[in-house]
This record gives sequence, C-alpha cells and structure tokens, in this order.
Amino acid sequence: MPGPPRAPALERVRALVRAPPSHTGAGPPGRARAAPPPDTAAPAGYLDLLGERALRSTGRAQDLMLSRLVPRIYERPWRPALGRIAKGPLGPSMEGELRLARELLRLERGGGAIVLDVACGTGNFTRELARTVGPAGLAVGIDVSETMLARAVAMTSAAGLPNAAYVRGDAEELAFSDGAFDAVCCFAALHLFSDPLRALDRTRSVLRPGGRVAILTSARRAPRPLRAAESALAAATGMRLFGRDEVVAALRARGFDELEWRLAGVTQFVAGRRV
Repeated sequence: MPGPPRAPALERVRALVRAPPSHTGAGPPGRARAAPPPDTAAPAGYLDLLGERALRSTGRAQDLMLSRLVPRIYERPWRPALGRIAKGPLGPSMEGELRLARELLRLERGGGAIVLDVACGTGNFTRELARTVGPAGLAVGIDVSETMLARAVAMTSAAGLPNAAYVRGDAEELAFSDGAFDAVCCFAALHLFSDPLRALDRTRSVLRPGGRVAILTSARRAPRPLRAAESALAAATGMRLFGRDEVVAALRARGFDELEWRLAGVTQFVAGRRV
C-alpha cells in the first residue's frame, strides 16, 4: 500500500533551513539582526535566503556567473569547454564528472539520500543527483546567482524531477541545520569562494556523521619558474589555486577520513567521509 504523498520539494527544503536566532532588544554592538525565514511561496521557484543582500564578488570569473549570458550557455558549451581545458585531454568528460560525483558520494540508486549541491549553477549536477537518489530522496541546489537559479528551476521542471529544489544563499554559510544532509557535492566552485575554509567548516556541520563530501576544484601544477604567471592569472580572474595537498589536509583537519584524491590537468577531485 503506498504511503502518504510527500510534501513538495520546496517545503522539504524549508524544513532543513536552520532557524535564525531570535534577537530581543538591541543585542551586542555590531551584531546584524537575523534574516527573516525564507518565503515558502517562493514566487521565483526557489527559496531566497538572501533577499536584497548582495554578496561581494571575488572577481571576474564570479561576475560572469552572475550575468545573464553565461547561464544560457553554461551547460553547453561553457562548462564542458572550460572543464576540458582545465582537466586536460585525459580528464573525465562531463558525463564522467557526474558519474564520479555519484561514486565519490557512495550514492545508491533509489536509496533516498538527501544531498546538497553547493554552487549548483544551472542545476546539471542537482538534476543528476535527484535522479540517483530517487523519489524518496531529495537533491538541493544552492547558489548565489539569480540568473543561474532561474535557469535551474526551468530545466528541472522540464525534466520532471519533483525531488529537486533550489535555494539562493551563501555557500560559505550554508544556512541549514546541522546534520541535515547525507552527502554534499561542490564541483568547480570552491576556488571561487572568498573564504573556502569557512565553506568547508559549514560543509562539515551540515553533513550527518558518516556523510560524504565530493569536491572538484583547482590544483596548482605550474613548475616553479612559471608560478608567478600562474598566480597573476588567478588573481586577475578571482580564482584561488590550491596546492595539491591543501584541500585534503583541510578536510583531514576537520575530521574527515577515507580521503580520496585524484588529479586531472589543473584540477583535483577530493572526497571524504565525516567522522
């Protein structure tokens, strides 16, 4: 006998959002008042936790993600073309990245996991994660870009995936309850954050014990004589270049084990399990 119908995905997501602290009186000097809870009506099709608050861009690369043009071409040809350049000729294709994300997160098909896709863009990974976890599961995409999220909502609706939903929010703060997710995916974004270590702190918090994280980010590969030019390019675009052991070490310091690492061109795939 079938069980009761599940709540709409946006309502399920709202239940995962961390309740803002209540403030009475003026409060300590300099402390900002908590943002109001998200609008469950979500007229744009996603929960907006930022409202009128704008986050400072880290540079030209992030500016493009906030534009109107890039979301239209993000899944073809933008992301595959840039990914091929960054990952090198022997690196995985986009289909390979999606498969690798599922493998690194140890997701069972139809297993009903609750998964977060950080800096989801137009939702290509969010949609694949929703297909993987099945109707009992939930895939949540979070991004700061309204133009990216509008595209994600439209494409997810066209794909007929009622177990995927989107949030506009700060990837470095992740305003979800502790232990809300079974897995967190962050592909091709950590190097664009102003404070990536803070993002890893919050990633650990929102993961349940035993939950897994999978990351695709930059990897410094230039020989020492060329590193000044490599750093100058990174500074011009606002992209951070991580050392080959830097992300692994950061996860280990935050209590992750079963760490996995592989290199592809000037990118690295890193995964681990929260203890």
